Amino acid sequence: MIYMDNAATSFPKPESVYTAVDHFNRCLGGNPGRGSHHATLKAGSILLDAREALSRLFNIKDCEQIAFTANVTESLNIALKGFLHPGDHVISTSMEHNAVARPLYTLSQQGVEWTAVACAADGSLDPDNIRKAIKPNTRMVAMLHASNLTGTIMPIAEVGKICRENGLVFLVDSAQTAGVLPLDIEAQYIDLLAFTGHKGLLGLQGTGGLYVSTGIEITPLKEGGTGSFSEHLQHPEFMPDRLEAGTPNTPGIVGLLAGVEFILQTGRENIRCQKQEITEMLLDGLREIKGIKIYGPSDSEKQTAVIAFNIDDVDCGELSMQLDYQYGIVTRSGLHCTPLAHQTIGTLERGSCRLSPGYFTTKEEIETVIKAVHDISKQTGG
Repeated sequence: MIYMDNAATSFPKPESVYTAVDHFNRCLGGNPGRGSHHATLKAGSILLDAREALSRLFNIKDCEQIAFTANVTESLNIALKGFLHPGDHVISTSMEHNAVARPLYTLSQQGVEWTAVACAADGSLDPDNIRKAIKPNTRMVAMLHASNLTGTIMPIAEVGKICRENGLVFLVDSAQTAGVLPLDIEAQYIDLLAFTGHKGLLGLQGTGGLYVSTGIEITPLKEGGTGSFSEHLQHPEFMPDRLEAGTPNTPGIVGLLAGVEFILQTGRENIRCQKQEITEMLLDGLREIKGIKIYGPSDSEKQTAVIAFNIDDVDCGELSMQLDYQYGIVTRSGLHCTPLAHQTIGTLERGSCRLSPGYFTTKEEIETVIKAVHDISKQTGG
C-alpha cells in the first residue's frame, strides 16, 4: 500500500508512538486526577508532559492553558459556542472546513452574525478583506491555517495583527498545519488555537486540544468529574479543568506526547522541508500529464503537502477507486467535508481527488503515484 491520505490522518506513525502507547496500556494504566496511587499520579504526569511539549512547539508560556479534547472539531465547537453570543459578529473565510462552517451556521440560526470572506480561486486570502469585513459588533475572526482541500497556506500572522489592532479574538484552526508549519502564539497574535493530534502531530485519532489565552472566558460545553474540588457541585473555573470533564483519552495523549517529541527532536523545519520536496516532485510530475487539472497554488512554498486534482471527465470517485484497487494507492475523493472551499475553487459539482503525502512518504512512492495517474489518464483518453 502507498498511503497518500495524510490530510485525513497521518500514517504510519513514528515507531516511538506505537511503543509508548503499548507500554502505557500494558504496564501503566491509571486515570489521571482520580486518586493518589502510583498509576494515577504517573498518568497525570504524562498529561503535564504532553502540555509542556505542546507549549514548546507553539510557544505557549503557560501550559495549563491547553485543554485536551477528543479532536479539533470538538475544540472548535468549544471555542465558537463557548465564546459567541446572539448579537455578536464573527468573520471566517470561504475556505473553511465544516468543523468551522457548521458550528457557525448553527450559531447564525441563533442570532450570531456570520461573514465568510471570499478567497481567490486558488484558495488564497487577502488579509485586507478581513479588515474590510469588521463591524462594530465583530468579536472574533475564526479561520484555518491551511486548506485541507488545496493546501493553501493562509496569512494568519497578518490576520492576527489585524485582530489585535481591532480588539478581536483570533481563533486558528491548525488541523492541517500543527507540527509542520510555524505556529507561534505570540508572533502570530493567536488567542485561541485548536489542534488535532492525529495528523501533523503524528499521534493517534481521538486526541486534540484547545489553547485559550489568559483572560478569555470560554463557557464549557460540559461539566463533570475533573479530580479537582470534588466537594463542590460547581464545575472548576480554572484551566485546564474548566474545559476538561470526564476521563481523558490518556493512552491517546501518551501517543500524542510521543509524536510531539518526535517532531521536536527531528525539527519541525526539517519535516516541512522534506514535505515540500516531495510535494514539488509530485506537482512537477502531475503537471506533465495531459488532461490533469490541479487546484490551488500549485506551489510547495504556498501550500502544505495537499494536492487536489481531476482528470478531464473522469469521476473523482472512480479515479480514487482505480488508484486503490489497481495500484494500491490510498487517496481521498469527493467534497472532503469542505463544500465552501469547493465552491470557492469551482469544484462543488464534481469534487476532486486529493493526494496528501506525509513525512514518511518516499520519492519512489511519489514516482509510482505519478506513473499510476499517468496510466489512468492514458486509459481514459487523456
